[in-house]
Amino acid sequence: MGHREDLLEGAKRCLLEKGFVRTTARDIVKESGTNLASIGYHYGSKDALLAQAYVALVERMGDEFGPESGEFTSPPGSLERFGEVWSSIIATMGPGSIWRLSMEVLSLGDRMPEVRDRLAQAQGEAGRGLIGMLMGTAEEDIPDAEVETLGKLYSTLMTGVIAQWIFDPKSAPTADELTEGLRRLIAAAGAR
Repeated sequence: MGHREDLLEGAKRCLLEKGFVRTTARDIVKESGTNLASIGYHYGSKDALLAQAYVALVERMGDEFGPESGEFTSPPGSLERFGEVWSSIIATMGPGSIWRLSMEVLSLGDRMPEVRDRLAQAQGEAGRGLIGMLMGTAEEDIPDAEVETLGKLYSTLMTGVIAQWIFDPKSAPTADELTEGLRRLIAAAGAR
């Protein structure tokens, strides 16, 4: 690996350990075995490097849950698949998880305009990834119009679930509770 890759890997480790705000350029250099000048040369700024590291972490998480992973056995688009996906996601919400980091990054958006666009794009791709998992569709086959509607709905649900798990894991929703809530919503909408 070269300095660029070493920096990215070091930044990922720092993000998971310290978060976005508490990670310094010196932390990244120490973790990556590179030098301070490398950050500016390869990424422009520490924040740009951390944003790219965050996006890489989210993409890695998405790959672990993607439809190609074979992790889900229920029919795509079913309530059972909905429960399976949320059960898998919730199982990863412990301390030091990407999800805790996601809440920190979301709260920083207005203070980091130079990385906001990159993170906003990643948010859209997260919706595409959630559609893929829940509907069993390859991400490249999901139309943009679906990402702008269903993807945003799933992303909003994800943000709420993450916030509740970070705030109070004991009272946060379980996959079964989310699935039952969706079941009731579908029944109520069908009754009208």
